[in-house]
Amino acid sequence: SRTTERSSHEDGKPPNPVDFNFMVPKKEISMVPDMGKWKRSQAYADYIGFILTLNEGVKGKKLTCEYQVSETVEKLLAMLGTLDRWIDETPPVDQPSRFGNKAYRTWYAKLDQEAEALVTAVLPSERHDAAPEIAVYLKESVGNSTRIDYGTGHEAAFAAFLCCLCKVGALRMEDQLAIIFKVFDKYLQVMRKLQKTYRMEPAGSQGVWGLDDFQFLPFIWGSSQLIDHPTLEPRHFVEEKVVNEYHQDYMFLECIKFINEMKTGPFAEHSNQLWNISAVPSWSKVNQGLVRMYKAECLEKFPVIQHFKFGSLLSIQPVKP
Repeated sequence: SRTTERSSHEDGKPPNPVDFNFMVPKKEISMVPDMGKWKRSQAYADYIGFILTLNEGVKGKKLTCEYQVSETVEKLLAMLGTLDRWIDETPPVDQPSRFGNKAYRTWYAKLDQEAEALVTAVLPSERHDAAPEIAVYLKESVGNSTRIDYGTGHEAAFAAFLCCLCKVGALRMEDQLAIIFKVFDKYLQVMRKLQKTYRMEPAGSQGVWGLDDFQFLPFIWGSSQLIDHPTLEPRHFVEEKVVNEYHQDYMFLECIKFINEMKTGPFAEHSNQLWNISAVPSWSKVNQGLVRMYKAECLEKFPVIQHFKFGSLLSIQPVKP
């Protein structure tokens, strides 16, 4: 039950191990009519709850602020460092097509092989039995090895991976800031390096009408960081000088900086949705609008959710009344 889980978190012990029968997660949403099952599921409630709890936690905070870094967070950073190193060890190959470099498949095969061991190393010893379940979300979070593409569904798998680590007690309430500012930020750096190195395609991109070719969550959490900022307003993020000055402190501006490096031409043309957002008067309005847009454009879209996998931690079972 949720209540025992919560109270055991408060006294610092992980949740009671009998709560879960770990399993290898599988797809459950195979047709558009199944979407109702997803929206009523415990997994949806847990996932959106996790996103919004973190959204609240980072409100008004800089990337460079003080926060505690637990042993699990250190281990996650080491794990992401390993993925990063494997990119260096797997240079792109010469091939006729500019996009979707096949060396990505070699890199991915290594992760596929090692994922369970990587996750086991992150988990506390009494929780190693959760590794096969949680490792699936890690493997889903780095793109698709057949299509050599990456999109918001892969990003969602990484958030699901972190959510699972919270559910088994490996990550705690007090890790909130480190989860976004350290772990998720490092994940983004590795994903950007993958996207650049192997020229990955955007998965299911809406082109100029989407928010961004690859990411969504850092715009949500990044806009929350900027709520009530004394000087920076949404209209400022289209100015390159502002981005260059403040990107170390704000995830939203890091994202804009990456777009500016990757795209040419007027910002209003290559990133029309973001350009429109820069006209919104306050960051709290931007944040609310992005949460609404995330639900509509990602979580309620069949092409994204059909790939989502459900297990004992993120369950397809309906929310208990």
